[in-house]
Amino acid sequence: MEARRRCQAGMVTAETAVALAALVAVTLGMTWVVAVVGIQARCVDAARDTARAVARGESVGAGEEEGRRSAPEGARITVRRAGGMASVEVVADARPSWPVLSRLPAITVGGHAVVALEPGVS
Repeated sequence: MEARRRCQAGMVTAETAVALAALVAVTLGMTWVVAVVGIQARCVDAARDTARAVARGESVGAGEEEGRRSAPEGARITVRRAGGMASVEVVADARPSWPVLSRLPAITVGGHAVVALEPGVS
């Protein structure tokens, strides 16, 4: 009986090491998902801010500047006006900031907003 206990004594340590590694991997993955969702939310906010500015009658450049305040770094903003509507799309690449995950490919996220132009704005 004593020999059997000695043979299994290291199994708990090995199982704990594997479980701990899996827990760290899941935690990193969940943190990355939360970061991507945050970047996507910033893209939606930037699209909304830009569309609102253009709908008020500001120039496209001024509207883009308004959107850049809330957009993630490196975001691309596209503004279209047609038929009394302003349509704005904001797209950004989400990359992990941790050195361990920096080799992963970027995830492209974005936001879109469409608003009616104010009366008198062409």
